[in-house]
Amino acid sequence: MKVLVTGVAGQLGHDVMNELDKRGIEAVGSDIADEYSGIADGSPVTVLPYHKMDISDKTEVDSVLNMIRPDAVIHCAAWTAVDLAEDEDKQDKVRLINASGSENIAKACAMTGAKMMYISTDYVFDGQGEEPWDPDCKDYAPLNVYGQTKYEGEKAVAENLKDFFIVRIAWVFGKNGNNFIKTMVKIGENHDQLKVVNDQVGTPTYTLDLSKLLCDMIVTDKYGYYHATNEGGYISWYDFAVEIFRQMAERGYEAYDEDHLTVTPVTTEEYGLSKAKRPYNSRLDRSKLVRNGFKPLPDWKDAVSRYLDELL
Repeated sequence: MKVLVTGVAGQLGHDVMNELDKRGIEAVGSDIADEYSGIADGSPVTVLPYHKMDISDKTEVDSVLNMIRPDAVIHCAAWTAVDLAEDEDKQDKVRLINASGSENIAKACAMTGAKMMYISTDYVFDGQGEEPWDPDCKDYAPLNVYGQTKYEGEKAVAENLKDFFIVRIAWVFGKNGNNFIKTMVKIGENHDQLKVVNDQVGTPTYTLDLSKLLCDMIVTDKYGYYHATNEGGYISWYDFAVEIFRQMAERGYEAYDEDHLTVTPVTTEEYGLSKAKRPYNSRLDRSKLVRNGFKPLPDWKDAVSRYLDELL
């Protein structure tokens, strides 16, 4: 089996490539850069076949897929800077990548007969209420430009392919890129007081764990909509931060213990600052994974522990 992975310079695409290689599955990476070094945070990793591909260029997408002839495409490439996407001068580019780019991939998959897996987000919903979102829910109501364009990407996949995987994730962290854990570790070291939002609720997703699930899925024909985050219950960003600092202090980093750092829970309104409106309810129902025979991701606290071991 040959799998093309888009967005390999990002957190998830990077891990998916390496997981495919570990399993002996032929993997080909793509991204917008002319070259990909195969380096994450200064650490060299397996360098696999790579092709430059601008997903917003339909001609280029068609050409690359016709040349590679993959059996499947795991489409990780996306614009993910949520606040920056709100800038008027960036919105066309965001839509070109997340919506038009995904449509180009979907049409090329339809043309070549390749399976397609599209990585989406909880942001396609309005984030209201407290009930976990069912993966087959069609009550789309994005709150911001990022969410709207990711929904348009979902729609393009569903309209151009009979069978597909759409996997929604949330609160992503991985080695190759910026994320909440890296931010908390950095600012927690030099501050004695922090305020963290406590009224947005969801569950983190570790790309290393997610990549294993995606590789499990792509070799099957169990198509459909799925939600995939780590297990361990639903938490707030405040809960997430407190656990990060607890584990850092447990490792001997005194700057993060309760005597040196005070973390105060605040509402989204009190915190302010964000350009993009965030969903309060990012709870994703993952039960469909088990029903369809897939192994759920490990507990999020365990994922944080393994990630910090790697990061530090």
